[in-house]
Amino acid sequence: MMMEGKRLLGCLLIALLLGGCERGDYANEAARRGILLLGNGSDPKALDPHLVASVGDSNVMRALFEGLVAYHPEDDTKLEPGVAEHWESNADHTEWTFRLRRNARWSNGDPVTARDFLYSYQRILEPGLASPYASMLYILKGGKEYNEGTLTDFSGVGVRAPDEFTLVCTLALPAAYFPQVVKHTSWLPVHRGTIERFGKMTDRFTRWQRPGNHVSNGAFQLRSWRIHHSVVVDRNPFYWDAEKVRIREIRFFPYDTYTEARAFLGNRLHYTYTLPAELIHQSDGVRADWLHLEPYYGSYFYRFNVERPPFNNPKVRRALALAIDRRAIVTSVTRANQEPAYGFTPPSEGGYVPPNLLRFDPDQARALLVEAGYPGGKDFPGFALIINTSEAHRAIAEAMQDMWRRHLGITSVRIENREWGTFQSQVIKQDYDAARAGWIADYLDPSTFLDLWRKGDSNNNTGWSHPDYDRLLAEAAVQPTDAARFAKLREAESILLTELPVLPLYWYTRTYWLRPEVKNWKPLLLDNHNYKYIRLEP
Repeated sequence: MMMEGKRLLGCLLIALLLGGCERGDYANEAARRGILLLGNGSDPKALDPHLVASVGDSNVMRALFEGLVAYHPEDDTKLEPGVAEHWESNADHTEWTFRLRRNARWSNGDPVTARDFLYSYQRILEPGLASPYASMLYILKGGKEYNEGTLTDFSGVGVRAPDEFTLVCTLALPAAYFPQVVKHTSWLPVHRGTIERFGKMTDRFTRWQRPGNHVSNGAFQLRSWRIHHSVVVDRNPFYWDAEKVRIREIRFFPYDTYTEARAFLGNRLHYTYTLPAELIHQSDGVRADWLHLEPYYGSYFYRFNVERPPFNNPKVRRALALAIDRRAIVTSVTRANQEPAYGFTPPSEGGYVPPNLLRFDPDQARALLVEAGYPGGKDFPGFALIINTSEAHRAIAEAMQDMWRRHLGITSVRIENREWGTFQSQVIKQDYDAARAGWIADYLDPSTFLDLWRKGDSNNNTGWSHPDYDRLLAEAAVQPTDAARFAKLREAESILLTELPVLPLYWYTRTYWLRPEVKNWKPLLLDNHNYKYIRLEP
């Protein structure tokens, strides 16, 4: 009966989405003209790679910019040359040398040089810029110290340009996976002349990001940016590999989940950023070849502000975690083939297996709540779960709220929606009780999940730290083999899962609709598509 009810709900939702919806030939005509129409979830925070942090922002950055190493079109474990034609390291992987191609150009025709990368890495590490992703460059020798202000001379940071087309990176610790790291948005270059035409190196959100001013080095260049409407990029004629670029234009639309589903059904999108849970297994009015359910290297969880009572008590945090039936959430609420997360880090093809210390154990949860001084939930302080506005996030929060009420007697939980920008601001300022969160790996390694919870990491935002945790991460970084490194990381994750400043819920899948005329859009664990390889065949 429950599944039949959900099927009926999906049918009704399809009918509502199609109601009054013009099913014209817009997407087909766009495909014929070489224009790719993408749902992208929300407006980008910026068009500056050093100021963005979300997945949607990164989607736009990948179209506009190219780093030393690019994303492979079919396999995230492989490396695709970007501005660097090739690279090599010393024996212990602490020094990496990148040889840049001489025909790389900015969208204004200027050559892309090693000095552009040197300038860009200094810029993102400048304390005055307050980049949300500066910590990604802490892997460079002296990077952390420069960003924190204890090192004031950038020449002490492990990056140098011995000539126009050679960049040498010296790392704080060995990292055989470093070429995977530099694919990330935070390592993208910016054009110095353009940045400084409109302000200082550390000025944020200046006019350089506007159409007509923006200069980039990727396969596409900025044509327009209309807030709450779209970002439009078209082919960069100066891109070094322009002959391979088949799409003439990409339009990114900041639609919410239901708006983009309606747009897709109305033939106004080629791709949806995600899907409402009610439509994932819906067949009426939906073509079978639209639906894609794919593995995704990411974790969905909640943060606790451990500096606020009652979350400053680890017993409270553990009680709340043990009272959650994750299996029920993924089978009855999200229903997109997600795996319940009994650890924080997803299992990886590289061999890392998380400790998985969590379980559904309401009896133990109730006992811990008694020890914390709240028997049967009595006198438990009221608190808010904040979510960025989304029906999917609300449904999960409501399921958690209900489980805490039924299993622990806690009735004082509020669910509060926030617009995305407000939500981000509250989390960064640590102005919350418990906040929805998700983390998609920056690169294919468990360290990208566990480094988040180091003391002082810009993405921590919980108030939690543990000296043994930080020590184990440091020890992991210098291990000679992945097996030894993973063993240290498992020890660190065991501390995280005992202390629980975060409450893991499930490991992601990618769930979306894609029209069959979009070609070379392959399943990728990081979902970072290299747009120059995408084709449209109407």
